[in-house]
Amino acid sequence: MKITQQDVAYVASLANLHLTDAERLRMEKDLNAILAYVEQLAEVDTSNVAPMAQVSQIGTPSDSADPLRTDEPRECLPHEAAMANVPQTDGTFFRVPKVIER
Repeated sequence: MKITQQDVAYVASLANLHLTDAERLRMEKDLNAILAYVEQLAEVDTSNVAPMAQVSQIGTPSDSADPLRTDEPRECLPHEAAMANVPQTDGTFFRVPKVIER
């Protein structure tokens, strides 16, 4: 697969990015380099490698230094207390300024 200038322009449009011609050329070059590397990785023989669902094995029972804590239910902030500190509300919801133009 090869990324074209049209592909870069389309993705930039979706992301609402305004790229200069130089930035578009650089992005095309970088994305094509990434895809070439991924294609190179796809050629590696992994038939003798056991499948893994979690590469780092974090959260598995065999992991003695598990950095993840066990989920524990706890009380949350009451709705009234949360709404008391909001500058604008819409009855039940926070009102915030529009940040996306489309």
